[in-house]
Amino acid sequence: MDPNPSPSDAPPHERLAALSLRRDLPPDFAGAEIDNDAEAKDNDDDDDEDEGYLTAVSRGGSSTCAAAAWREAAEGLEEDKEGEDIAPPSPSSSGYAGERGSSLSSSAGIEEPDPESDGVGVQDWARDKKHLDEDDASASWRKRKKHFFILSNSGKPIYSRYGDEHKLAGFSATLQAIISFVENSGDHIKFVRAGKHQIVFLVKGPIYLVCISCTEESYEGLRGQLELMYGQILLILTKSINRCFEKNPKFDMAPLLGGTDAVFLSLIHAFNWNPATFLHAYTCLPLAQSTRQVASAVLQDIADSGVLFALLMCEHKIWRTPYELRRGDPDAVDSRSAWTPRRRLKNVGLATCVAMVISLVGAQKATLHPDDILLLANFILSSESFRTSESFSPICLPRYNPMAFLYAYVHFFDEHTYVTLLTTRSDAFYDLKDSRARIQNVLLKSNVLIEVQRSLHESALHVEDLPTDPSRLEPQPSESSQDMSSQSLPPEMVIGGPAGLWHFIYKSVYLDQYVSSEFPSAISNLKQQKRVYKAYKRLYASMHDKATGPHKTQFRRDEDYVLFCWITQDFELYATFNPLADKTQAIKICNRVCQWIRDLENEIFVYGESTLSWQYHLCWGDV
Repeated sequence: MDPNPSPSDAPPHERLAALSLRRDLPPDFAGAEIDNDAEAKDNDDDDDEDEGYLTAVSRGGSSTCAAAAWREAAEGLEEDKEGEDIAPPSPSSSGYAGERGSSLSSSAGIEEPDPESDGVGVQDWARDKKHLDEDDASASWRKRKKHFFILSNSGKPIYSRYGDEHKLAGFSATLQAIISFVENSGDHIKFVRAGKHQIVFLVKGPIYLVCISCTEESYEGLRGQLELMYGQILLILTKSINRCFEKNPKFDMAPLLGGTDAVFLSLIHAFNWNPATFLHAYTCLPLAQSTRQVASAVLQDIADSGVLFALLMCEHKIWRTPYELRRGDPDAVDSRSAWTPRRRLKNVGLATCVAMVISLVGAQKATLHPDDILLLANFILSSESFRTSESFSPICLPRYNPMAFLYAYVHFFDEHTYVTLLTTRSDAFYDLKDSRARIQNVLLKSNVLIEVQRSLHESALHVEDLPTDPSRLEPQPSESSQDMSSQSLPPEMVIGGPAGLWHFIYKSVYLDQYVSSEFPSAISNLKQQKRVYKAYKRLYASMHDKATGPHKTQFRRDEDYVLFCWITQDFELYATFNPLADKTQAIKICNRVCQWIRDLENEIFVYGESTLSWQYHLCWGDV
């Protein structure tokens, strides 16, 4: 189906499906949209997700209770084979609670919230964000700009971003009826347009995922978000969950995802702020090459001893604060270094957490997809229990093997830095514990952890720092060498002026890694920043559109900014300029950005190391 059809031009059966949806939705669902176009534009970024989200360090509770419940159900499968609502078997652990870490043993009960977190526990936070008092009859529910639903093929609700799933049972049944109606006619439904709303469907066997959005995101972008949500389900439960539906079509999967609301909410929040969700790439912490090599060497030693994957990562809080809090105001409080939950909730600003790779290695011929890194990091960073003690938990990597569990040993060295060791052995807790001690000893002796903390506070890229030395500039390959030739520009042309660069994202196609700059003062407003990310997502979808592309370059201008995208076989560059930017000068600036990235590549990428040579064949094009 064409992502942008005209209802009047659609075949009769497609128009019938669209009419069916408009009839079954609450009568004033579409009417709840904003009437004034200008107001709609101003409020386009006012969705609840803009409130930011509290990271696990600021809240109590655990999201790993689902894994515990899943394992308990799996262990009970052998005892009660006649039962219907029983989870499929997962690899069993060796049976002693000590090896699993307190993340699993403590999740059986309700943890007390941290007294310094103003009483905001993970479950309280998740309930507040879901607005459990709402249902499909609530005007406030219908005014939400973006809904996500997960349901079974029998119409049972599994997850809803907003509202109580039980109260939305009728709405879930309606969605299931729409999907079944189209499938019974021999077709597969992809999306429906209802007024300004776009309803995107993703059918994954017995699990249905639906997004209802009026955010003007592309069909491809929304479908990609549903794919990531399905991947998050598989990470917790594996694709073996399908066996339960084969045994009992009315199987209720919702209890197996109990306690994971924070995981899904943080992933949904990332759709608006984390480029990894649409670039299908990961970002690395800038570090001196020698420092990164020390970390890689010790991880490689561990990988050679039987670990499937070893990841050393850190959590980078990107604060959406006024510009003076980040640069230039000596009297402003540096919220990144002096952050507390109480101050976060009062007046400091909003935090988006991005997981950054310090180093990662894998066993020979083993591949780790960037989406798996994203989903695994989201699962870990959304749980307080992983932070408070070493943990050993079954997880699934959907892109590696969606049918089987691996076992993840997770340990935080400090508030931000943690190591994840993945193995196929369920009895490897103590071996991995010893391996972690060896890793920690090397990192401490070589001051790697100190360098990590320094980099978190000082190593962000700023467009103001773009070099102007013409001797460092080299022409780039392009169709027009004259247009793409690099020339020296005065500093005032970099920020502001006719070629004012505001922001950029650079993705290395070869490495599946990206790097982005900090937002400057010209885009210090939260709504402006969110619009830029949305524009990047639309630009990415347009550049990779299989029907009309792929394209090599694209230059767009509107009243808010100028967007320029340049794609080669080696890299992708997405750049934002002020609305008055000249195309020729913008191209010259982009050449200089590319040269600057090449000068820094040994520091900003996990690059050129033999331990990662197995990653070269990963393909993001099929995502």
